[in-house]
Amino acid sequence: MRLTAAIQDLHKRAPKLGKAVSLATATGVIAANSVAASVPVWLMGAAKIITGSQVADDTVIRVTNRWISSNNALIDNILPRKDWRISLPDDVHPNGKYLLISNHQSWVDTSVVQYISENRLPLTRFFTKFELIYIPVIGQAFYFLDFPMMRRHSKEAVAKNPALKGKDIEEAKRACSLLKNKPFTLLNYLEGTRFTQSKHDKQKSPYQHLLKPRAGGLSLAINALGADIDGILDMTIVYPDGIPTYSDLWKGNIKRLGVDVRYIEMPKALFTAIESGRYEDDEDIKAQTFDWLDQAWQQKDKRIDEMLAEFEANPADEDA
Repeated sequence: MRLTAAIQDLHKRAPKLGKAVSLATATGVIAANSVAASVPVWLMGAAKIITGSQVADDTVIRVTNRWISSNNALIDNILPRKDWRISLPDDVHPNGKYLLISNHQSWVDTSVVQYISENRLPLTRFFTKFELIYIPVIGQAFYFLDFPMMRRHSKEAVAKNPALKGKDIEEAKRACSLLKNKPFTLLNYLEGTRFTQSKHDKQKSPYQHLLKPRAGGLSLAINALGADIDGILDMTIVYPDGIPTYSDLWKGNIKRLGVDVRYIEMPKALFTAIESGRYEDDEDIKAQTFDWLDQAWQQKDKRIDEMLAEFEANPADEDA
């Protein structure tokens, strides 16, 4: 495309101007598309909640996928040449049902998931706080799209009202169950927060590139959706040139990116135990789960080293 070639040339000849043009273009297009998409999402989302219409539900998902596709087109067409190395299993499918676990470094991670998933994986959802529902447009979109929205009760609230004990877990299971009978990719950042060196040091994490994983969200998802899951996918993301900000994405500053997605197997007996609800009350099952996660995180830590080394050993041709 001529426009793409012109922007590529601008990035090469006048990098600062190229970054400004890319950022301004992305901001304008994403804002316009978000406004345009919000109307049908709101109308069809309300119809879905009121009537339970499958057509309305399908329309909300279709509009959202088009919004994501437009963002992905921006990545392909307004950013400078990039060395993005992406690997996914050949047998994943947009009609599948997957749990996706990942390391987490930047707000860019979720855009990366959307980019690599197009026409390969179902629409990605992730756990959110119920309070987000009060954010105009975004919060309601999450609700209409069946994102699992969590209500958490503090220890103080439970102390005042013991009836609240366990309600957050029940609500999480109910929220996850909304994904039954439809394709889904349920994303869980097991570290619980974005990686920083200060958090790593404070935790005294035993991993070089990762924070300690948490099992709560994954166990809830398995408990609620276990029988429907086609597989657990493990995604590893690396940014060889340093952890980016969200604006770095649209300025074209992320020249190098590595994404590796592969199936990860949980022992069948452990999966069955978690699916039956034993994780919450059985300390042995908890210990087995954390042992499994520790092995997975050790392997991920090594994979990050391997992916970073591959970028250094085989740099992209700048003139390609």
